[in-house]
Amino acid sequence: MHTFKTIPLLWILIFSFGIGLSQAQARDYIAVVGSSTVYPFATVVAEQFGKTTQFKTPKIEATGSGGGLKLFCSGVGVEFTDMTNASRRIKKSEVEQCDKNGVKDIIEIKIGYDGIVLANSKKVKPLQVTRKEIFLALAKEVPDPKGGASLIPNPYSKWSDINAGLPDIKIEVLGPPPTSGTRDAFMELVMETGAEDFGWIKALSDSDKSEFKKIAHTMREDGPFVEAGENDNLIVQKLDVNPDAVGIFGFSFLDQNTDKIQGALIDGVEPTFEAIAEGQYPVSRPLYLYVKKAHAGVIPGFNEFLNEFTSEKAWGEDGYLADKGMIPMPDEERAAFREDAQKLNPLTLK
Repeated sequence: MHTFKTIPLLWILIFSFGIGLSQAQARDYIAVVGSSTVYPFATVVAEQFGKTTQFKTPKIEATGSGGGLKLFCSGVGVEFTDMTNASRRIKKSEVEQCDKNGVKDIIEIKIGYDGIVLANSKKVKPLQVTRKEIFLALAKEVPDPKGGASLIPNPYSKWSDINAGLPDIKIEVLGPPPTSGTRDAFMELVMETGAEDFGWIKALSDSDKSEFKKIAHTMREDGPFVEAGENDNLIVQKLDVNPDAVGIFGFSFLDQNTDKIQGALIDGVEPTFEAIAEGQYPVSRPLYLYVKKAHAGVIPGFNEFLNEFTSEKAWGEDGYLADKGMIPMPDEERAAFREDAQKLNPLTLK
């Protein structure tokens, strides 16, 4: 009887001690995961924050947008990440997963814009391609060049096979994996638009959306497209070594490596800061920071870090993030998202 009575008491003590231990071991730094494209921007904000405040420098990790949102939505508590970067907007299914795991109030902060570029070594001429030509170079199945509304396995091995005016070199494109927000945006802005150049495929976008997505989003697996991981700096290094290769990544990586690489003209427009900011460059997308409201007031420096990220000295037109290649939002957008950050206004998906 004595043993029977003490076992519940023992468990109560262990359970109570466990709660106290969890609270005592609360993190004293901010943990951020997510997009490899946003990583350089988040890192410079974190470094500035660590230098100019009494708080510890936030820990930033590049996991890809999809991987970051998966970690972000895993739960609430110090063992889970506080924020995640994304180079695409959060999906409804991800919001639902967050909600299922107790992550109820998500703050969405758009931080700026970025372009997706195709780049190659400066040792050769820059590419000049259309989105239709990129689709034909990279899709697993393409329209039969003999005509008709039918698909065949991609027969193109050289750029010149698609267009005699393109380089007579093999197609070799280093791109991001499926977990990357850059990959998602590239599919939507390049591959879908390129596929829609064929009238019968464009018609599918209304009549059979899943079939349209399958055609536009399925990349070839026979060698010309190579998934190069989330490390965009590694792609830049590979392009420098292999002048025939082409890489896909965010504009900021081009902007920081103009001594080695150059951007392709897409639909006749060169990827420049000005062209992206003015909406002329056709392949640009917004960048985001997602924040877990439940961690505000728990993690030291949480609100202060958001204030730094949304300050004019950081994301303004002449801010240090623009110096790193991020395209600032218009004044009104910055004001609206700064207010969301300061008041921790939760996201409502429409």
